[in-house]
Amino acid sequence: MTRIQLDHVVVDIPIYDAGNRSLKNNILAAATGGQIRSRVNSKRVVIRPIDDVSLAIEHGARLGLLGHNGAGKSTLLRVLAGIYEPTAGSVEIEGDVASMFDIGFGMDPDANGWENIILRGMYLGYSRDEISRRSTDIAALTGLGEFLDMPLRTYSAGMSTRLAFAVSTSIKPDILLIDEGIGAGDAAFLVQANERMKTFIGEAGILVMASHSNDLLRAWCAEGLWMEHGRIRMQGPIEAVIAAYEESLR
Repeated sequence: MTRIQLDHVVVDIPIYDAGNRSLKNNILAAATGGQIRSRVNSKRVVIRPIDDVSLAIEHGARLGLLGHNGAGKSTLLRVLAGIYEPTAGSVEIEGDVASMFDIGFGMDPDANGWENIILRGMYLGYSRDEISRRSTDIAALTGLGEFLDMPLRTYSAGMSTRLAFAVSTSIKPDILLIDEGIGAGDAAFLVQANERMKTFIGEAGILVMASHSNDLLRAWCAEGLWMEHGRIRMQGPIEAVIAAYEESLR
């Protein structure tokens, strides 16, 4: 059974040689939701994007993350993906995790479509044999036909996205993490690929998604988590959390 448990998690990101950045730091702190802390008698500045977060996510959860830029949404997803190690606190995860943060990452512009199916699949954790067995079905899903024999650099942006999306959604993860900020235009593409995404999400034991689109959150999430300055401001039914967040913006 899939499950996620975070207990008093803190993430600190140090920045060195920052003694001459005080003005820039003050501006950044005012413009984003992150917390910037200077160390006494040190040129090091520490950004704390996650500050004492405790959270339990059980099997079947469809959780949407809300909050303005710098609130900690993407960092939280990366903690769940194992990309960031907590500075303090603990993270327990039961189940295999798949993330869609940059669906084009791991692809080679000089390799053709077939080769990039292998490369992207191996980046997602498949063995070469596993992704090779799936490659024909993935190729059909792309709809790219003979273009799969051409180098990726000859593709349009839309064609490249279709290829990466087909590989990324060919897996059946226990825990699925989606960050809307995966690249310009990708949010619109996810809307166009709505039916495929519904199937993909439906097969996951847990979904955690960060988005600035309330329509996407309403469509795919039952529960909302509003983050502010690296902390949880509110958690509850998605409509209630969206309403409270929108009210705060007014």
